[in-house]
Amino acid sequence: MKIYNLKDLTKEKIEALCTREQGDDAFVRTRVVEIIEEVKMKGDEALFRFAKAFDRTSLDQLWIGKDTLQQLASSLEKEVKTAIDTAYQNIAFFHKSQLRKEKKIETMPGVNCWRENRAIDRVGLYIPGGTAVLPSTFLMLGIPAKIAGCREIVVCSPPSADQLVHPCLAYVAGLLGIDRIFLAGGAQAIAAMTFGTESIPAVDKIAGPGNRYVTEAKKYLQPHIAIDMPAGPSEVLVIAEENARPEYIAADLLAQAEHGTDSQSILVATSGELIDRTLKALEEQMHDLPRREIARQALDRSYAILCENLEQAMDFSNTYAPEHLILAVEDYTDLLPLIRNAGSVFLGPLSPESVGDYASGTNHTLPTSGFARAYSGVSTDTFVKKITFQHLSAKGLQQIASTVETLAKTEGLEAHRRAVSIRLSSE
Repeated sequence: MKIYNLKDLTKEKIEALCTREQGDDAFVRTRVVEIIEEVKMKGDEALFRFAKAFDRTSLDQLWIGKDTLQQLASSLEKEVKTAIDTAYQNIAFFHKSQLRKEKKIETMPGVNCWRENRAIDRVGLYIPGGTAVLPSTFLMLGIPAKIAGCREIVVCSPPSADQLVHPCLAYVAGLLGIDRIFLAGGAQAIAAMTFGTESIPAVDKIAGPGNRYVTEAKKYLQPHIAIDMPAGPSEVLVIAEENARPEYIAADLLAQAEHGTDSQSILVATSGELIDRTLKALEEQMHDLPRREIARQALDRSYAILCENLEQAMDFSNTYAPEHLILAVEDYTDLLPLIRNAGSVFLGPLSPESVGDYASGTNHTLPTSGFARAYSGVSTDTFVKKITFQHLSAKGLQQIASTVETLAKTEGLEAHRRAVSIRLSSE
C-alpha cells in the first residue's frame, strides 16, 4: 500500500488517484463487444460454448429447475440456513419500508396530481460466481424485486464444474419462490438477458454486480436495456482519526481486498502514526487469510492518504465517491452533512462494512468506480416505475387554461392550445 500526503498532491494527482481505469480496459471492452455479438447472433449455441471456455464445464442444458434446486438446498447445513434466514428477514424488513404511497397534491383548485408505483414486469438478476459464492447478492437483488411485485424474475449465475450452482443459491431461490436458475455468467449472461435466447427470456431491466466484463457489458448494452447501475469491482474508503483502532481498520480494508484482485481499499487518516500501525496490522491479519494472495494484489493497487483534518478527508472522499464509506471516528455527527458522494456509509468503530454486506438490512449492491456521484444503490425503487397521474375538474381546467394556452402559443404549438380551448368552449 502506497502512502501519500494530501498537502503534496496537486488537483491533477488527486483526480488520477480517484480514477479506477486499468491498463487493459480497451481490451476488455473489445472482448465484451465480441461476446455480446456472438450471443446476439447464435443464442444458446454461444452460451454453451462460453460455458465450456470460461467456466470449464460442458452443459447438458442452460438451466436447473425446482426439483434440483430443492435437492441442493436440502444439503445445506442448518447453521447456514439459519444465517440466511436472519439476513432475509432483516433485508426484507428494511426494503418493505421503502414502498410508500404518495399523497395526491392539489396544485391549483381542481387540479390534482399524484404518483403511483408499478412493478417492472420482467427483471433479470445477475448473481456472480467466480472466486466466491454470493448468496448475499441473491438476497439483495431478489428480495426488493419480490417486494416490488415483479411478475417474472429471471436469474443467471455461472455454472459450477458439476453443471449446478452452490446449495446456498438454491436455498435462497426457495425462499424467494424462484424455481429456475439459468447457468450463464459474465458478459454472455448480460447479453442473453438483453436480447433473449432459445432458453433465456429477454428482460426489461438487469440488476446485479459483477467483474469488469459484466460491468462493461451492462454499460455497452444500455441503449438496449435498462440497468440498475454500473457496479464493478468493489471498494472501500475508511476515514480515521488518530484514536481509531488500527486492527479494526485493517480488518475493514482486508474485508474489501479479499473480494478480488481488482478491488480497492483506501485509508484516509489524520495521523501518520495510525497509518503505520494499520499497515503493520494489515500484514499480521493477512498472514492467515485463505484469500491472502487475492487480498495482497488488491492492496498493491490501494493506498493511504495523510491529511490534516477530517474536513480534508471528507473532501477527498467526495472526490473519490466510494462504494463503501467507513467513518472510523467517535463523533461522526458533524461529518454527516459533509457526505455528498457515497454508496453506503458505516458510522463509528462498531459498524463494520461486513454487516451491510450480509445482514443489517441495507443493500450491498452499490455504485462503484465513482458512479456514487450520480447513482444510488439497489432498492425497491430499482424494480418499480413511478407513473404520474392527473385529474382536472371543470373548475381546475378553467383555473389552468390561460396558463397552458399562453405557453403553447409561445412555443408555437397550436394543437396544444386547442386541446385546452376546445374543452372550454364545450363546457
